[in-house]
Formats: sequence, C-alpha cells, structure tokens
Amino acid sequence: MPDVAVAVMRLPNGEGLDLPAYATAGAAGMDVVSAEDVTIAPGARHAVATGLAMAIPDGFEIQVRPRSGLALKHGITVPNTPGTIDSDYRGELKVILINHSADEFAIRRGDRVAQLVLAPVTRASWVEVHALDETTRGTGGFGSTGGVVALKG
Repeated sequence: MPDVAVAVMRLPNGEGLDLPAYATAGAAGMDVVSAEDVTIAPGARHAVATGLAMAIPDGFEIQVRPRSGLALKHGITVPNTPGTIDSDYRGELKVILINHSADEFAIRRGDRVAQLVLAPVTRASWVEVHALDETTRGTGGFGSTGGVVALKG
C-alpha cells in the first residue's frame, strides 16, 4: 500500500525533536514525542504538547493511541483512546495522558508518549426507518453474550 503524504509543521516548541516515526517495518502506529517536561500526578490528566501541527488529507483521520509499555509498566494511557484528530484541525497536536498509577510520572521533552495511526474515514448518512431487521441477539447488550468465566456467563 502506498504511503499517504501528511503535511506537518514543526512549531517553535518542537524545534530539534524527531517527527513521528514507525519503530519497525511492521508497525501500524508512529511514535510521537513530548515537546515539554511535565510530571503527571496519580489520577491526574495532562494534554502533552508535541510541537507539531498537521494538515491531514481529506478522508482521513489520525488516531492517538497509548503506548503499550507505558500502560503496562507505568499505568500511563490515553483516556479517550483512540483520540481523533480530524482532517480540518490545524492546531497543535496534544496528547491527553492520564496517570492510573499510585506514583507521579515524569515525562521529559523528547520522550515517546503515544502512537499515531493514520486511518481512512467512512462517513455515515442516516436513513430513518420505523423498524429494524431481526437478529439472533436482538436488543441484548452489556454482557448479554457472556464471555467472563468468573461470572459464569
């Protein structure tokens, strides 16, 4: 699949930092780094500056996702995952992080804080109807299909 060009502008606070990059040939997400030093207290959230603004092509979005190592080892994640950057947004990309651990977490300028995934957008058009087709599941939701062995259902 060919690469999709995304225009990116380095802001003054992003000078000298790496642009988002894929860590391996098979990586789906590009690591993005912090443009600031910040310490996130336990239970607190912070919008971490990246020093980047971009022009995402029409028909695409960039999804902001947590880094698995930060989530597993430190309890640091993206609370609205995946976060969406719309194609018409031109402001600085900031990554909302939350600290789910019991300890403060220090982020230093240049630290990898999240992953960015470029994804196509399919737009919906609503078709209002008076009835929906029947399915085996029907209106069952919120655990109705089971799957948690400890809860026996």
